[in-house]
Amino acid sequence: MKTWRLLAVLLLGSAQLCAASGFVRVNNSHFTRDGKPYYFIGANFWQGMNLGSKGPGGNRALLVRELLRLKAMGVTNLRIMAASEGPDTEPWRMVPALQKKPGSYNKELFDGLDYFISELGQLGMTAVVTLNNFWPWSGGMAQYVSWRGGGQIPYPPPAEGGDWGTYQKYAAQFYSNKEAVNDYRDFVKTLIKRKNPYTKRFYRDEPAIMAWELANEPRGNANAADFNAWIANTAAFIKSLDKNHLVTTGSEGDTPYPDAGMDFAKNHSIPGIDYSTIHIWATNWNWYDPLKKEETYPVALEKMKDYLKSHVEKAAAFGKPVVLEEFGIGRDAGSYDAKSGVSVRDEYYTAVFEAAYESAKSGSPLAGAAFWAWAGESRPPRPGQPWKAGDPWLGDPPHEFQGWYSVYDGDTTTVKVITEYAAKFSALTPPEENK
Repeated sequence: MKTWRLLAVLLLGSAQLCAASGFVRVNNSHFTRDGKPYYFIGANFWQGMNLGSKGPGGNRALLVRELLRLKAMGVTNLRIMAASEGPDTEPWRMVPALQKKPGSYNKELFDGLDYFISELGQLGMTAVVTLNNFWPWSGGMAQYVSWRGGGQIPYPPPAEGGDWGTYQKYAAQFYSNKEAVNDYRDFVKTLIKRKNPYTKRFYRDEPAIMAWELANEPRGNANAADFNAWIANTAAFIKSLDKNHLVTTGSEGDTPYPDAGMDFAKNHSIPGIDYSTIHIWATNWNWYDPLKKEETYPVALEKMKDYLKSHVEKAAAFGKPVVLEEFGIGRDAGSYDAKSGVSVRDEYYTAVFEAAYESAKSGSPLAGAAFWAWAGESRPPRPGQPWKAGDPWLGDPPHEFQGWYSVYDGDTTTVKVITEYAAKFSALTPPEENK
């Protein structure tokens, strides 16, 4: 027996170590797995592929420890990145990248993803597998556009003089760039048809995968018509290759910004999309200022509840499950120090989870909530500065100030909140099953 399995038996008990064997399905606007209701508290753990690599940035022993920690907390679903695009010389990126140039792959990283998926499956956990990124920290749509005639990427902050609006218009060209879209499709096809040497299964047959996610936070911006066409065409393309897995968008929802080019109902009413997603960002959306907690926190709390409620109501109207797959908040007073307090975070996590739980318990289509993001035992060597190659992988992507939203194993009070709500969610059943 492997060392990690011995440890797992001690931490979890042998009964919990048995992996569930079925695929996640949608039934009457709810999820099921092996014929049972599937509700979850999840975590964003986008760095797992890189941790699983035997090459630079990899640490398999650490990866296994983190999975065991999450499993012990009752976190059963991880949202992961399964795509990153080079070249590795670009700034503020996950490096090394999986796809060095169109059709050319880093074998060690692909093997890292294989290993990661295998370990998830052995713990009975599931993954939402993200296939692209609207933002540049993994390369994503902007890199595809740059490869296919778009020229230099106009990086947003932390680039000096960087502008988010200019960047978004550039990235949104992706949906209209046929060569870029074909490069992306070639990658998706390669992944779905790949055989995992650890599980001996093709990815299309892997029950540890809950869903294929088209991209992280795709936005239509000024190209909304082609954006919606891309959603529909890509969902149909994936379904033609894989009849087993769910497909979703990775959308934030309507967002507070009209120029984001989003329409939650329209984006998710497309037949090939099996469930809807939303993200909620109190600080990023300028609802909450950590230096003005007393003035801004109550407002942020009400905005969070309203945003969640309105999107759940829309999801009920078009008849699909909805997952709050990203939310987070920083440490007290905006600190990036891992030793600083997390009282606001604990309060906010409790409020978000409770709102989600009450909604799900009432019979709404809300099926899960995932926090951003798990860092576990890793710590930033330079808190408050962007990531550099060779730094530990945190929950904060490379372009962000490290230590911002990361949840550490030492954040015991936050871990307690997550664990309590994971237990509550796992015990939920749709109202009709309680009759």
